[in-house]
Amino acid sequence: MSNGLKQDISIGHNLKALRKKANLSQREASAQLEILGIPMTEDILAKIEQGRYSVRISVLLALKQIYGINSFDVFFDGLHL
Repeated sequence: MSNGLKQDISIGHNLKALRKKANLSQREASAQLEILGIPMTEDILAKIEQGRYSVRISVLLALKQIYGINSFDVFFDGLHL
């Protein structure tokens, strides 16, 4: 039975590519998020990257810092409606 919610456009693929470009494992990235005060497990980060879990704005702000990104645009590269 469907709950009526549509899957939104996922940025998970981009987040995974950016994490790998920063040379971090999911465990290392989730630990860095925890240090910044963002509750995150390796499992939840994996689900975000798979597009199975919505990413919060606070997480994007922290990932921007952790991954050394200058612009939020890279999170959305290649996405289309």
